Amino acid sequence: MTQFPDDDDDHNAFRQALEAAGVRKLKTNRANVGRPRKTPPGAAARRAAATQATTAARSQLSDGGVEAVTPHQRLEFAIPDLPARTFAKLKRGQIGWEGGLDLHGYTIDEARLELEAFIDDALATRARCVLVVHGKARGTRASGVDYPVIKSHVNAWLKHWSRVLAFCSASDVDGGTGAVYVLLRTRDDRDER
Repeated sequence: MTQFPDDDDDHNAFRQALEAAGVRKLKTNRANVGRPRKTPPGAAARRAAATQATTAARSQLSDGGVEAVTPHQRLEFAIPDLPARTFAKLKRGQIGWEGGLDLHGYTIDEARLELEAFIDDALATRARCVLVVHGKARGTRASGVDYPVIKSHVNAWLKHWSRVLAFCSASDVDGGTGAVYVLLRTRDDRDER
């Protein structure tokens, strides 16, 4: 066993316990913040396809065509034939989410592209439920918008995507009214209908 300098008996015991557990000291003590994030295979192609979405769909969901929601308003949506028990479990946060996306800091166009790519990636990995953090920030004074822009758009976008079975505001521990749980249509769901 490696001996450490006599710092303190507690520190020495702690270091020895870590070493006994197989924990090894890092070779470098600095994070490489310039390293690009790993993207799942096919994500670039899906992002490019999302970029080429039809102009009609975009204009329908532009700022002028989206219903404004309030910062603390709870969001809820489910397709008509979703079992009530499943939707109730989603609303109680009892369906574990398997991936998350934070849309803070994105423009509306960037947020839509990221959300579409994220949903596509989640479906590719057969995720059943995901968490989307949209925030509750209102528009800026300069924009003349006094409602949570990204939240309002996420509410509209998810209602129009056939890949989404349901969504609702998250429980407080997962972001409350600043996030939504999204229940996705898996291959099994399509086979059952």
